[in-house]
Amino acid sequence: MRGTDETSGSLFSYVDLEDRIPPRHPLRKIRQVVNDALASLDGEFEQLYIGFGRPSIAPERLIRASLIQILYSVRSERQLMEQMQYNLLFRWFVGLGIDDDVWVPTVFTKNRDRLLNTEMSRKVMAAILAHRAVAPLLSDDHFSVDGTLVKAWASMKSFRPKAEGAPGEDEGPGDPTVRRTAADAQPTRYETPLMPGPKPSTRNAEVDFRGKRHSNATHVSTTDPDARLYKKSPGTGAMLCFIGHAIMENRSGLIVQADLTGASGRAERRAALDMIHRYDPGLTPRLTLGADKGYDTAEFVTDLRQACVTPRVAQRARHSAIDGRTTRHKGYALSLKHRKRIEEAFGWAKTIGRSAQTVFRGIERVRSSFILTLAAGNLARLPKLLGA
Repeated sequence: MRGTDETSGSLFSYVDLEDRIPPRHPLRKIRQVVNDALASLDGEFEQLYIGFGRPSIAPERLIRASLIQILYSVRSERQLMEQMQYNLLFRWFVGLGIDDDVWVPTVFTKNRDRLLNTEMSRKVMAAILAHRAVAPLLSDDHFSVDGTLVKAWASMKSFRPKAEGAPGEDEGPGDPTVRRTAADAQPTRYETPLMPGPKPSTRNAEVDFRGKRHSNATHVSTTDPDARLYKKSPGTGAMLCFIGHAIMENRSGLIVQADLTGASGRAERRAALDMIHRYDPGLTPRLTLGADKGYDTAEFVTDLRQACVTPRVAQRARHSAIDGRTTRHKGYALSLKHRKRIEEAFGWAKTIGRSAQTVFRGIERVRSSFILTLAAGNLARLPKLLGA
């Protein structure tokens, strides 16, 4: 018998959101870890809010919504709020009921920016790693470090001489010489109205950079003054960017420390030292740190050894700071092999987490977003690591 194609609305719904999610869905384990991690941060949240006034969005829901946005590559907060209107999976993960109202995108963004600074993003990552199911997956003594470029939300046309390029002086796209103000377009009492003519050009004007020298010492971006002009290697084009840094433990390939700094030739080595001092497993007195040839400098190797960290850095062809004291051990070759797995975390962050080019401006906001993205990358690997 043929079924009827008729739609009849129901006055009440008796199906719980919990019953609509498949029992073996990977988000179930992720949500359990996230809820336990956020419960451990309850005291931190209490210190951020006062005891009176209008209630804000719950910080637990803000963080869960930010994580689901990263995990599912939702490109904007407005699209995230639209998805949460009809996506039951998103509602279940964030903690909204079937009849709960979804927040206005601007309200969500302002509340999220107040809560998720660099310090809070680091605490969220640390709470996830300290979970009773995640902590046994981590290595206590073998780590790897690397950095990656994060393109800034600014174009090369905004990179102007510091004398001219003060923020706020940009008159917008196109040629400002053909623009007319509103006052110029208004006829006086005794004038005839202007005849309709060609409209002013609103096209982004072409700029020829050939023969012009650009330097961070003389130029600054009017869009994002924190961005720096930098190129990855000789022969490649320079771009306005930041450098994201991460330390990975070598057992499961999870990121245990993350940071983001301005782009410079020494930024990766400085950030590596800061992160290794910030991370304290408290279990072994001696750590090993694998890295590529960019970290093979005498100063960096000496600083690691003074911090009781064995430098397992790939050797340069000439003038290497790594000698036979390190290369003679079998663990040296293993560290060089395992260190390449950190590129998988960066690849996930740039493709799924959409961190290849940030949508934020200002190094503080870009840093907090980068750290939270790597924390979400750890969560994405947990269902497989914990063994479904």
